[in-house]
Amino acid sequence: MGWHEDGRAARSRPGTEAGGGLRGTIGARTAWAGAADISLAAAAAADDDPGMRAFLETGRLTLRPFRDSDADDVLALDNDPEVMRYINGGAPTTRAEVLRETMPALLRHYACLDGPAGVEGRGYWAAQDRGSGAFLGWFEFRPLRADSCDEVELGYRLDRRAWGGGLATEGSRALIRLGFTELGVLRVTANTMTVNERSRRVMEKAGLRYVRTFFEEWPDAIEGSELGDVEYAVTRAQWRDGRGGSE
Repeated sequence: MGWHEDGRAARSRPGTEAGGGLRGTIGARTAWAGAADISLAAAAAADDDPGMRAFLETGRLTLRPFRDSDADDVLALDNDPEVMRYINGGAPTTRAEVLRETMPALLRHYACLDGPAGVEGRGYWAAQDRGSGAFLGWFEFRPLRADSCDEVELGYRLDRRAWGGGLATEGSRALIRLGFTELGVLRVTANTMTVNERSRRVMEKAGLRYVRTFFEEWPDAIEGSELGDVEYAVTRAQWRDGRGGSE
């Protein structure tokens, strides 16, 4: 998925990996920042609904499993032209598409990411404001193979209310740390458009390093696509050694 401090995420081709990532909805460009006060499964809802339990909390964010009832929030997110600018050029998304394609991907279970307190592992986590509980979007931490968490793709998509305050970097860096320290992840990868300089800088600050430039045949071209996409990544060894990126 993609990266961008203002919440713009990257494109992903549907059905090209075990997770069944959705182009323009799931998959490839993201952003990051220093996250303190990280706790795994730190809270539970008053009604003790496992679908409400937190998977990860940072100073300002709660990441929890998606529920079917999140469909309306996802639809609104995917119909903001600015949010979708670097994903599908800002084209509208229908409710039918969200229900048929997006929600099944957001709800998919990955056993290797199962957390304590009965929290079911997912490739995508709904992001809420830790104080108010308001829906802010989602973060991706998705295994590239259904049977292994050795390598995951990191990304996010956030509502414009969450842009500019470092929330994307906060949540993403927290997920990287959690993956390398508790979930057995060996490599984190992310992609963004070559022209997306802000996103590339966020990846670097998160600890990822440039790997390659590549070109894909997308169903519809958006401005800048002719320059291709870039991959950034960091391994657990690099992260532990502090060689992954800059502060």
